[in-house]
Amino acid sequence: MLKAKILFVGPCESGKTVWANFLTKSSDIAKYNPTQGVRILEFENPYVTSNNKGTGYDSELWDCGGDPKFKSCWPALMKNSYGVVIVFNADIPSHLKETEMWYSCFVQQQFLQDTQCLLTAHHKQGSGSDKANPALAPPLNKLKLVHSNLKDDRKRSGWSS
Repeated sequence: MLKAKILFVGPCESGKTVWANFLTKSSDIAKYNPTQGVRILEFENPYVTSNNKGTGYDSELWDCGGDPKFKSCWPALMKNSYGVVIVFNADIPSHLKETEMWYSCFVQQQFLQDTQCLLTAHHKQGSGSDKANPALAPPLNKLKLVHSNLKDDRKRSGWSS
């Protein structure tokens, strides 16, 4: 069975935990509670094929806290990572600038390929900018960008993409 370690990184209150919970079918979050350090969630996908064989894969989703006070832990988090999902709240202007720092630390400094990185722009419902493309600086503007939105109560039932 194949194994992949995927990091979810980004500024505080960007939606990393909601994304991780949604993908792993974990519990709902009724109110915001900042991730302290890292949370590791595991799940299997038995339907992946490799070389015409159904091998499946195990994934570890590392939901990394966005507070800079955890910066000293980042080298340990990055070790043996296969990919990075950078999550930011597109409705908060400072998140765009912070996204550049997350990309530099977790993708460029780890010599990951851009194909191993995904940008996720969250929009609160009713913000009016659900699909507007944010003004991304190079090299972020060449990455795959996915838009999503969350209900204010952050419950998985309000998830859509």
